[in-house]
Amino acid sequence: RRRLAPLNEDNGRFLLLAALIVVYLSAGATVFSALESPSEAAAQLRWNRTLHNFSRIFNISLPELRAFLRSYEAAMAAGIRVDALRPRWDFPGAFYFVGTVVSTIGFGMTTPATVAGKVFLIIYGLFGCAGTILFFNLFLERIISLLAFIMKACRERQLRRSGLLPPSFRRGSAMSGVGSLIGWKPSVYHVMLILGIFAIILSCCASAMYTLVEGWNYVDSLYYCFVTFSTIGFGDLVSSQNAVYQNQGLYRFGNFMFILMGVCCIYSLFNVISIIIKQLLNWVLKKFECRCCPKCHKSSARLGRRNAITPGARLRQHKISMDADGQYDSDTEGRRLSGEMISMRELMASNKVSLAILQKQLSETANGYPRNVCINTRQNGFSAGVGALAIMNNRLAETSDPR
Repeated sequence: RRRLAPLNEDNGRFLLLAALIVVYLSAGATVFSALESPSEAAAQLRWNRTLHNFSRIFNISLPELRAFLRSYEAAMAAGIRVDALRPRWDFPGAFYFVGTVVSTIGFGMTTPATVAGKVFLIIYGLFGCAGTILFFNLFLERIISLLAFIMKACRERQLRRSGLLPPSFRRGSAMSGVGSLIGWKPSVYHVMLILGIFAIILSCCASAMYTLVEGWNYVDSLYYCFVTFSTIGFGDLVSSQNAVYQNQGLYRFGNFMFILMGVCCIYSLFNVISIIIKQLLNWVLKKFECRCCPKCHKSSARLGRRNAITPGARLRQHKISMDADGQYDSDTEGRRLSGEMISMRELMASNKVSLAILQKQLSETANGYPRNVCINTRQNGFSAGVGALAIMNNRLAETSDPR
């Protein structure tokens, strides 16, 4: 009988993550249903009682009253309110709208009503969302570079105090021994901690501003900050919607800056957390010792996966990396057999040019140095990457070469 092909580690990690997402969604639905269902039923009961009392007191039939309420709901959807609100489609309001579109926040309090506006939104959002995602990736790359520079300076200072670095040591100079900083990269856990602290401080400051200006309580302000910064954008709370504010221009500028910095920071934090989740999946797969992928485990044990560090593997990294370097001619070859990257040598030998190679060459040309030179010449030891996960893999220690 013909045996089925073994499931490799990448597919196993994908299936495990899909199963965990289904379980996570089911658990979340259960919790929210238990929390919100009684409140919804009670609110519906109160509304029905109010509706019948109003119909009886003012002698209005229920069908006529419901028709009037439907007209009121349509007016609300069009942006009409009883109290005076800011114009939705003046230039500041339209600018606020397009900002929520390209950032994928999508509050929903303003939507185009004309056919031309809806068609233009499709075209506008296609390029706007793509450009904004690119901006978020570039922000992620630069914030990690800044954190790496600061953390490396702190590490040099710590090593200099402990006597492992000479006082005349300059960043970027060649050095060997225990205190070498060649190719040093920041820890993914330290970066996650710093981004998390910055996101908390930013959310607390923004919540204080919204509590003072909008009149919300502090918990609602924190809730609004998370929903907005994470681009969930329910739209139940929306800032800067009143007709007049005290110091209105200053408040609109502060609101814009808080949303911009918050979205960029939370996006970067989400990408760092995704790396931690990937490491956890690798650890779970290793604990399971899945029998359906023996080839994957065999190659992983022989090579010492460089892009999938699992908890508890830090002590074995040095020995595994020496074995891997001895068996393969290059780091690229080792990565190829570990299932993480494409073999450059095979592709060049077979004259097959892939999109990944083209992107790599364009990136190296734009930066002005090839890959094997930039590792030794750039001060932070980073190599180019495309996309959020590529940036994280190239720039953080736990997802790149073993230290």
